[in-house]
Amino acid sequence: MKYVLVTGGVVSGLGKGVTASSIGLLLQSCGLRVTSIKIDPYLNKDAGTMSPFEHGEVFVLDDGGEVDLDLGNYERFLDVKLTRDNNITTGKIYQSVIDKERKGDYLGKTVQVVPHITDAIQDWIERVAAVPVDGKEGPPDVCVIELGGTIGDIESMPFIEALGQFSYRVGAGNFCLIHVSLVPVLNVVGEQKTKPTQHSVRGLRSLGLTPNILACRSTTALDANVKEKLSRFCHVPEENIVTLYDVSNIWHIPLLLRDQKAHEAILKVLDVDLSCIVSKPVLREWTARAQLCDMLNETVRVAMVGKYTGLSDSYLSVLKALLHASVACRRKLVINWVSASDLEDVTAIENPEVNRAAWNSLKSADAVLVPGGFGDRGVEGKIIAAKYARENNIPYLGICLGMQTAVIEYARSILGLENANSTEFDPNTTDPCVIFMPEGSKTHMGGTMRLGSRRTYFQNLDSKAAQLYGSQRFIDERHRHRYEVNPDMVLQLEKAGLSFTGKDESGRRMQVIELESHPYFVAVQFHPEFKSRPGKPSALFLGLIAAASGQLDLLLKKSVTKTNVFANGMSAGSPHRYGNGKSPVNGIYINGNGNGLHV
Repeated sequence: MKYVLVTGGVVSGLGKGVTASSIGLLLQSCGLRVTSIKIDPYLNKDAGTMSPFEHGEVFVLDDGGEVDLDLGNYERFLDVKLTRDNNITTGKIYQSVIDKERKGDYLGKTVQVVPHITDAIQDWIERVAAVPVDGKEGPPDVCVIELGGTIGDIESMPFIEALGQFSYRVGAGNFCLIHVSLVPVLNVVGEQKTKPTQHSVRGLRSLGLTPNILACRSTTALDANVKEKLSRFCHVPEENIVTLYDVSNIWHIPLLLRDQKAHEAILKVLDVDLSCIVSKPVLREWTARAQLCDMLNETVRVAMVGKYTGLSDSYLSVLKALLHASVACRRKLVINWVSASDLEDVTAIENPEVNRAAWNSLKSADAVLVPGGFGDRGVEGKIIAAKYARENNIPYLGICLGMQTAVIEYARSILGLENANSTEFDPNTTDPCVIFMPEGSKTHMGGTMRLGSRRTYFQNLDSKAAQLYGSQRFIDERHRHRYEVNPDMVLQLEKAGLSFTGKDESGRRMQVIELESHPYFVAVQFHPEFKSRPGKPSALFLGLIAAASGQLDLLLKKSVTKTNVFANGMSAGSPHRYGNGKSPVNGIYINGNGNGLHV
């Protein structure tokens, strides 16, 4: 097993996650099987109880793991399925050690950070790195490890020590350290300053880790003299110093690394026989996609009506899924950020300008998307957005809470139930459209929701959602919710025209709703964004963008049936080289549950 460790210095937010993902993609394109591990030094057991404002979105895996958003980057770039164990936190490590101590596994010894915590970290890495994540048998060839935070953070110290020991444990030729640092440009003449990186590398070396490769973030490519200076003071060969300069879209990052021969430097450090692999990765389809994204001019405007619109990382997977679908439909994506609370009537009284601006953003959009969320803030605004899209035939996609608010709105407007609500927001409502799930916990927050991959059965294969998924009888998508549509109100809602076109295996959990009389009004209880991939856009996001750009009828006409769709993303007659899920430049593979639909 070969290990690549990615660390960061100087400042946070340099893009270590995208860098680690790009390195993995580059090694994958060389013919190596790659897995990834993200280390988060916080004490939380996982990201599940953390606010989106605090930590960005919570990414959900097939096994129900609530993890850091960087694992979403890994899955999207590498097209793999990771597990909760691919995300290591201080909380997980300490809990595992304390559990062993309580059982007496340490035979009366004093339990300490060194060696017990550091050994637990190393054992965890070795165990998880051997687990295949690409659907093939046998262990991967390379594990890319990203250490969260910035070198020098107190909470990272046990992991730094453990990784220093780990590099010795696995031996030379099996461990490569890539340090991502900042080379700022401070004045108008464009002078690139190396001192921050020098200090960062010095701090890293003082902690027992020596970088093999420097990945320098800057606004422009590094000058030759800057590379020479960094090489001299950081003890890194010039050919092992690469620049990650600003690009038009992140799909260019793997191409930057390839063009600077980063893969050759990594493989040389890892002592990999170049004659046994693809030494010159092409990334033809990846390159075409990155270039196409830059060339798009015709826009499609989507109103994102959410609660956390002040921080785009809160909806990172939704934004990526919209981008994947927009590129597939040959449209340039424009997001109209609409704070849900700004649409509410009370805002019009307190601040008419804010309310007016929110409504202008909503009305100028080609489509409306209401994503998930928790708590009652902004809920009425989401209900208003669903009503606006329904009444004005604007393409609408509701996700999780976006589905629940659409049901509440329909009950109020069509059934005349003015008090219709969710028990999450009004526990005493006389018309509970959305209720707490029976098996949920009201005493513990972490890991107690309906989480991970669950099966949805389509009730009507002629529905838009079913057609977009290739007219399959069922699909598997990822869930994260505590509340669900009240099954006792379903019959009443269906008689009024709201179609529940997707249900769970029991038939009592509503997973998909549609309005047949609407151009595109679809809402789902699951989170389709988590399984969208570049070149394999989520079916429902593709439907939304297609509807917003006048392409939905064509898309549905070209949708093939389940009889000639293979589970690996190939249409009947497709050459096997597309079995890795990458789409040809002139085609689209729709992804939802690993199944493909060629358009």
